[in-house]
Amino acid sequence: MISLKDRKTLITGGSRGIGRAAALLFAEAGSDVAINYQCRDKAAFEVKAGVEAKGRECLIYKTEISRKNDVDAMVEDVVRRWGRIDILVNNAGIWTYLELGSGDADAWRETIEVNLDSVFYFTNAVVPHMKKRNSGGIINVGSTAGIRGEALHSHYAATKGAVNALTKSWSVEFAPWNIRVNCVAPGWVDTDMCTDVFADPAFRESVRQSIPLKRIPPPEDIAGPILFLASDLARHITGAILSVNGGSVLCG
Repeated sequence: MISLKDRKTLITGGSRGIGRAAALLFAEAGSDVAINYQCRDKAAFEVKAGVEAKGRECLIYKTEISRKNDVDAMVEDVVRRWGRIDILVNNAGIWTYLELGSGDADAWRETIEVNLDSVFYFTNAVVPHMKKRNSGGIINVGSTAGIRGEALHSHYAATKGAVNALTKSWSVEFAPWNIRVNCVAPGWVDTDMCTDVFADPAFRESVRQSIPLKRIPPPEDIAGPILFLASDLARHITGAILSVNGGSVLCG
């Protein structure tokens, strides 16, 4: 029922995890997909092959998303090749440890650059093209950490809280051009980002037990809500923060 036939989608951080799952699902729904990645060449080409196996085109870019010039160059090349970008999924992000008082300013700076600056850079570059067509959809990938905070990961939580604020601000700012802006906020997800902490079976089980639905979702369970918000089924939804966490954090 959900169709993105002939749409053009740009997904950041598309070589693994939620970005990879979204790229494949969007292709299955009929959209061509452009992704960026940082260093995993093999994984990126596997996503490209997966998208193409579904009969859609896939563009891949090894882009440093924390640099505005690199982001601008990528967006301009996608528009040059496709003529437009219908959907932007700001998914790329990192999750690292930071104990306040440790003096580790590098972790703070890197997280701000990757998780927040990149969202601004990509949106800033894509929106003018969407405005020309008087349509578009932007889905930001946030986190429950942006809603409730997260000890020892406050820098991560801060970026995701900012993403929530950007989502609400931009939804009103871009509405005159029929550009919808929404956010999907996952809780725990079984992705590479959590490989290290989930290596401890006891911790993994404690996480599972803390989720009311008693399951740690695969990335596909997050990609589905992203696809919904990008589709015409959500055409009257903008400025929403959709929590996808199995009931772990209840708000709204």
